[in-house]
Amino acid sequence: MRNKIKAILFDFGGVIAEEGFREGLMEIGRAYGFDPDEFYLTVETLIIESGYLIGHADECAFWDVVRLKTGIVASDAVLRNVIIKRFKIRSEMIRYANRLRSKGLIVAMLSDQTNWLDEIDRRSNLFQHFDRIFNSFHTHKSKFDATVFRDVCAEFNIRPIETLFIDDNIAHIQRAKGEGLKVIHFTGVRKFEKRIRELL
Repeated sequence: MRNKIKAILFDFGGVIAEEGFREGLMEIGRAYGFDPDEFYLTVETLIIESGYLIGHADECAFWDVVRLKTGIVASDAVLRNVIIKRFKIRSEMIRYANRLRSKGLIVAMLSDQTNWLDEIDRRSNLFQHFDRIFNSFHTHKSKFDATVFRDVCAEFNIRPIETLFIDDNIAHIQRAKGEGLKVIHFTGVRKFEKRIRELL
């Protein structure tokens, strides 16, 4: 079959795991009397602008910027724990990753994450279920830069049309689609199961 899918790229937060970053920040916002959605958007901007998302700043510098911008007073440890504990790994998605690998497909993770992802792996051995981990903190490029999708395809020496990308963020989905990848916008496990059966 022409353009047969050879590689599958999973997002982490919101796909492989529940979305801990957004949910954690909204909880912090509520605790300090902010509108949770506005607080999340503010800090999402700060994690990009600070350089922390692509490994150009460390976690301490990021939280310093957050405290300066928002006025919250909690320690790094308290704030990070609110987020990290909400990244609950979805066992059914891990089973899918394992099943797809057993069929000879390349299965990788492409995530806009920080050192938190490495910490989660140390606790859960998450990375063993994937052939490669592309974490923006280490690759120094996030999914806000559409060229990251070309980079990943080049790493595996496959064409974008042979690559399936799964993410809960519609903007990332649109960027990947614009680069020629096949995509699934993740909105839930059952809908994902139906869509991936159709594609594979």
